[in-house]
Amino acid sequence: MEFLAAEWIGKPAWMWVGFVTLVVALLAFDLGVLNKKDKELGIAESLWLSLFYFGIAVVYGIGVWWAYDAGILKTSDGEHAGMNYFTGYFIEKALSVDNVFVISLIFGFFAIPRSYQYRALVWGILAVIVLRGVMIAVGAALVQNYAWIMYLFALFLIFTGVKMLMVPDSDHDLSKNPVVNFLRRHLRVTDRLHGQKFFVREPDPKTGKLVLWATPLFLALAVINIADLVFAVDSVPAIFAITTDTFIVYTANIMAILGLRALYFALAAMVHRFEYLKYALAIVLVFIGLKIFWNDLVGKLDPAISLGVTLALILGGVAYSMWKTRNETTHAA
Repeated sequence: MEFLAAEWIGKPAWMWVGFVTLVVALLAFDLGVLNKKDKELGIAESLWLSLFYFGIAVVYGIGVWWAYDAGILKTSDGEHAGMNYFTGYFIEKALSVDNVFVISLIFGFFAIPRSYQYRALVWGILAVIVLRGVMIAVGAALVQNYAWIMYLFALFLIFTGVKMLMVPDSDHDLSKNPVVNFLRRHLRVTDRLHGQKFFVREPDPKTGKLVLWATPLFLALAVINIADLVFAVDSVPAIFAITTDTFIVYTANIMAILGLRALYFALAAMVHRFEYLKYALAIVLVFIGLKIFWNDLVGKLDPAISLGVTLALILGGVAYSMWKTRNETTHAA
């Protein structure tokens, strides 16, 4: 019991153990119950599952809010933990919509059937949980030891937001992607899928001996996780600009990612209809970056204002996108 009471990265160990247990239980439910057999996840089913994950994230956030008000939870930056959690969660969720488009391109490039996509995405979460944890731990160490790093985060967010507003989206041609080419050069890759297997043993064409081969499903999984790291370069500084509390940063990140995997199947065919959300997100990043300078030069901005502005911009971007593209047909998945 002493271990659970000990402090780890600014919070009692029992809080970290409890959150990781929740995540593991959700992943076990996904893999062991919902996706026990190969099947295509329909749009209606994915929407219900997304609503379930959203409900879990909201209930968890309410728990954080209550724990702060009850004095059980204290944040390292002295601000309201509940508001910071929800602000970070909604920013991460909105930033992840772009990720849906990239994931759909990757699955299309490797010709992965929808019946195999969901399990690959769920296994991908396991890697994301570790990789995001490492990035957030590094970010927290930098912020704690070098206070000026927050100004770099602020400038990076402002630059990224302005770039999103001014520069057109780049062409996503995976046949020229250096990661894809590197993996193909350094791994034995089968020409066809082997169900939901990431690796299989097949004869070597030269020696005839059984050797380990990667399948296209593994390549898709690897490229998706590398793409997530690229997205994390934007999202991690964004949430650190909201709060420097490592526990809130990590939990908001992971809660947003968990729901995205289910939402992907509902959004993949209509992601083009969120075209104008990009500009709302760009303004959010600029706002969050400027908030850091405002806090130091003028005074702490009320967390309620940050949450309200973030929600208004994101919801406004979604509503405007849906209205502007109301006459467009849905693309085939």
